[in-house]
Amino acid sequence: MTTYRAADSKREEYRKYLEKAGVLDCLTKVLVTLYEEPEKPNDALDFLKQHLHGGSPETSDVEALRLENAELKQKNDALQEEVNELKTKLAEYENNPEE
Repeated sequence: MTTYRAADSKREEYRKYLEKAGVLDCLTKVLVTLYEEPEKPNDALDFLKQHLHGGSPETSDVEALRLENAELKQKNDALQEEVNELKTKLAEYENNPEE
C-alpha cells in the first residue's frame, strides 16, 4: 500500500511540474488544434512536432533572411575577388623585388 501511495505521490508531483512549466497547456492546445483540423493530416506526429515548436517561420522572416543571404553572398564574392587580386599583386612583388 505504501508503494502505491509513493507512486501516486510521484505521479502527482510530476503532473504539477508539467502544469507549472506550461507543458500541459501547450500539449492540450496542440491536441485541440489537431482535433479541430477539418482534414486530418496523414502524419499526426509530424503535425504535433510542427505545432509544438511554433510551426514554420513567418514569411517575412524567411524573406528577410533570403535577402540578407543574397547580400552576404554578393559581399563574399567581392571580397574573394579582392583577395585574388591581392594575391596576384603579392606574387608580382615577390617575383620582381624592388631594391
